[in-house]
Amino acid sequence: MTDNDDSGTGGMDGMNLNLGSLLNKAREVKEQVEQAQETASQVRVEGSAGAGMVKATANGNGQVLRITIEQQLFESGDKAMIEDLTVAAVNQAVANGKSAMQEEMTKVTGGMQLPFDISKLF
Repeated sequence: MTDNDDSGTGGMDGMNLNLGSLLNKAREVKEQVEQAQETASQVRVEGSAGAGMVKATANGNGQVLRITIEQQLFESGDKAMIEDLTVAAVNQAVANGKSAMQEEMTKVTGGMQLPFDISKLF
């Protein structure tokens, strides 16, 4: 028996194969995460407040795209209420956007719960 055992059960060849396989898998996951982020950026979600008098539209990446406020709310002259309702609608839209992003990431991870946000890795 020699020190150069080529059985594949040890040595550098097995380690290189495992490392190469791991790197390929990491590239795959990175591509899937990027695709999920792109898909989420196309998703439109809405938040509303004040019985729908203020609406905010966001995407799955948490970007607010539009805010609409009913004219009668302006006519009320209650600036503080308009501000509060706007904040509430935006917060709801952003939360809905995060949920949409989480759904896309769940597809990437196959439902496996990760102890960190995978989208922040890439």
